[in-house]
Amino acid sequence: MTENLARIDYGAAFPPPSHGSEAVVTPESLSRLEPDLLRAALRIEEGARNGENGFGWFNLPERSPAAVLAAAEKLSRFDNVIHVGIGGSSLGNIMLSSALKHPFYNGLSRQERGGPRLFVADNADPETTRAIWDMVDPAGTAVVVASKSGATAETMANFLWFRDRLKTSSGDKAPEQVLVMTDPEKGVLRQFVRDTGCLSLEIPSDVGGRYSVLSPVGLLTAALQGIDVSELLDGASQMKQGLLKCRSTETSMAWILAGISTLHAAAGRPMIVMMPYSDRLCDFTEWFAQLWAESLGKNGKGTTPVRALGAVDQHSQVQLYAEGPDDKLYLFIAPSSREALAIPPSKDPSLASLSYLYGKSMGTMLDCEAAATAATLSGSGKPVLWLEIPAIDATRLGALVFLFEYVTALAGFVQGVDPFDQPGVEQGKKFTYGMMGREGFSADAREAGARFRVLGERSAGL
Repeated sequence: MTENLARIDYGAAFPPPSHGSEAVVTPESLSRLEPDLLRAALRIEEGARNGENGFGWFNLPERSPAAVLAAAEKLSRFDNVIHVGIGGSSLGNIMLSSALKHPFYNGLSRQERGGPRLFVADNADPETTRAIWDMVDPAGTAVVVASKSGATAETMANFLWFRDRLKTSSGDKAPEQVLVMTDPEKGVLRQFVRDTGCLSLEIPSDVGGRYSVLSPVGLLTAALQGIDVSELLDGASQMKQGLLKCRSTETSMAWILAGISTLHAAAGRPMIVMMPYSDRLCDFTEWFAQLWAESLGKNGKGTTPVRALGAVDQHSQVQLYAEGPDDKLYLFIAPSSREALAIPPSKDPSLASLSYLYGKSMGTMLDCEAAATAATLSGSGKPVLWLEIPAIDATRLGALVFLFEYVTALAGFVQGVDPFDQPGVEQGKKFTYGMMGREGFSADAREAGARFRVLGERSAGL
């Protein structure tokens, strides 16, 4: 695997047994997983080749972004774009923006931004929804809604509210300010497109929400912000081609990550901590958390993703990591190049004790802190993985996205779960539909009510 995209160091992923545990993860146990990993890899390739539901993400790097770019060109005239979606229809958008654009993008001038301001309406929290609308001029605002089914309650509630505001302000021209991303043929939103004639993009029918960031769902808002979506796809394609050539636990980053995480889960470490040492990758951990949790948490299987950010969480969580329970696998992510921002010296005598910082780069300090934290955890007998990328750019980010999608799918099949469904989420949706009065879900409303009443059987308050 070329190190031009990323490199994984896993020598510290095999700590000695602790607390009397007999379950030990070793290079030999990782090697013994190779037949299972090969079967999982072949299953993914077969499903993608046959167009099976859920496997379409594997083919996204080769799909043309032409339709996305054409839609972005039409929306680029607006000063503001409100993207409405939740989960897989919002976390990827936020992740791409925060990784590749100015951290205070919306505060820049139009000339500095080069594109519309972006607001993401994900949670159906009325105060946030209202606050977004307070920030925009309706005449210069487009609303993009992303929902494959067109039935997600939170997304549709926000969409209905924003569309009503557009109709009030723009009247008959409101459809010109709406773009819908949904299933190519079916669902409420596809019919809405037919009825109103608004702009639309297709979410591939074989791509699930949490795997959709490299589809129009994630690419449209990226293109509107000036991110080169062709480079994102090219990075994903390079990663895909490299991984397809690697069929061992010594050469494949994906096999190593999927295998080691699976082994540590079986050895009593039911959590995986992703800790990038870069603010730009903070939202990558949010995106990963849904991908990992929703794909693997089934039938009593899976590991809980924990989001951390270096060096901030050295001051909030690392004490627990170093001396608390040995129940976590740690994955550090660090770029090997950063902006050179030197720490200036001071002639103030009262600051003389800080002279060790003078002339050093903040990036160097962050690198030292990452290495120090990894060394501390490894020295405490905790399993540590180190993933390094040359830089945080569109190519490497696209590669990173595909890598973790592939790792997640591999881990699911190796652990004996379907990495593309989400039955637990669906039950919560049915309860919500019933409690909100949707036709056909009255039984779910009754069941939810009965379960909820149990919560109130014992209570306390002031």
